[in-house]
Amino acid sequence: MFVTPGYAQEAAPAEGETHTETGAGHEAGGKPSFPPFDSSTFASQILWLAITFGLFYLFLKKVVLPRIGGILEVRRDRIAQDLDQAALMKSEADAAVAAYEQELAEAKAKANTIGQQARDSAKADADVERKKVEAALEQKLGEAEAHIASIKTSAMKEVGTIAEDTAAAIVQELIGGKADKAAVAAAVKAVRE
Repeated sequence: MFVTPGYAQEAAPAEGETHTETGAGHEAGGKPSFPPFDSSTFASQILWLAITFGLFYLFLKKVVLPRIGGILEVRRDRIAQDLDQAALMKSEADAAVAAYEQELAEAKAKANTIGQQARDSAKADADVERKKVEAALEQKLGEAEAHIASIKTSAMKEVGTIAEDTAAAIVQELIGGKADKAAVAAAVKAVRE
């Protein structure tokens, strides 16, 4: 700091005065004065305050504030760019979600259509198979009924012959002689009808 000539001079200590370690002089009352409060140095202190303040102001205005302004501008631009990019990504994500939901709905509708077609096809195939099986069963049933009827007819024919033979044997046992075959056949035929 600027030292005034009053402090640069050294005086011989008067009787009873002591020197301080700072080398500051004493006032008449024996108390040392604080240099910023010494009225004899106010003019130089104000001058240096004005010069220092002016230089500090120019330093802030020409160096520090432009750098801070540049940093703030870069950050503002980066934030605006990030917000624009985020909005773009959000719109792309919304479009992707909408496309996904649309494709999902179409896939569900297509799956339902395919499932319905498969059910209809399986039902039609089952109906065709059932009709084939029913036709085969009806044919077998008809054949079985015809076979049963032929067996019944042949059995009935043989029943008549068996009945005639049995009746002839019973009459022969009962009467002891031979029975007339024509009479036995007429009697069996009369009972059967």
